[in-house]
Amino acid sequence: MTKQDFSARPEIITEPWCTWQGFMTAIPSLVLVVTGWKANGKENACLQSWASFVGGGIDEFVCILGAVSTSGHMYQSLKETGACVLNFPTYGIYERCIKTIGNNEYETDEITAAGLTAEPASKVNAPRIQECFLNIECEYLWEHKLFENTGFFGYDEVAVALKAINICMDSDYYDESKLGRYGKTGYLFQIDQPTNPETGVKSPIMAGTLEVRDPLPWDTK
Repeated sequence: MTKQDFSARPEIITEPWCTWQGFMTAIPSLVLVVTGWKANGKENACLQSWASFVGGGIDEFVCILGAVSTSGHMYQSLKETGACVLNFPTYGIYERCIKTIGNNEYETDEITAAGLTAEPASKVNAPRIQECFLNIECEYLWEHKLFENTGFFGYDEVAVALKAINICMDSDYYDESKLGRYGKTGYLFQIDQPTNPETGVKSPIMAGTLEVRDPLPWDTK
């Protein structure tokens, strides 16, 4: 094993917009679509990654969205309504989810325009995506600005905390003897342009699924 230290941007990586640490480590993160209502009553849908989840106590379950642009419809919708839904797609509908990026005009019903189906959430004021096997209905908790300066594109990014209020899940997915949550039909992960810091060779953005390995005993001694 040969390890190399990288505390500064490698000279071979020259793109000013490139988060070189993210592309170098290429740590996969869950793919989800955040949905809500725009002020004009139209559907908002934002394909996201960079999210983490943590539970505490008996009923507390919180999602941290790691990077939310304060200039986007998603952020505006979240601050206006205080609610959203986190929708988890499989690889089979990922291509349609990608289309939410291009169909993001203020006057557009973004879920419908991407070829997906909107349905009302059960507990919060936001639409859900019917085709997603898991929907987590959330309320806004707090936000925190990530960086001192604005990003390369001239906007701020904040981390946002969301509290889960209701979970809707397809029974074939919470039954591991049927489709289950993992494997080719389960959770989808974004693998963001793995980059070689010595050669600058960059792989395309990829999508991956999780392979469950044989369990290991939790012997801590």
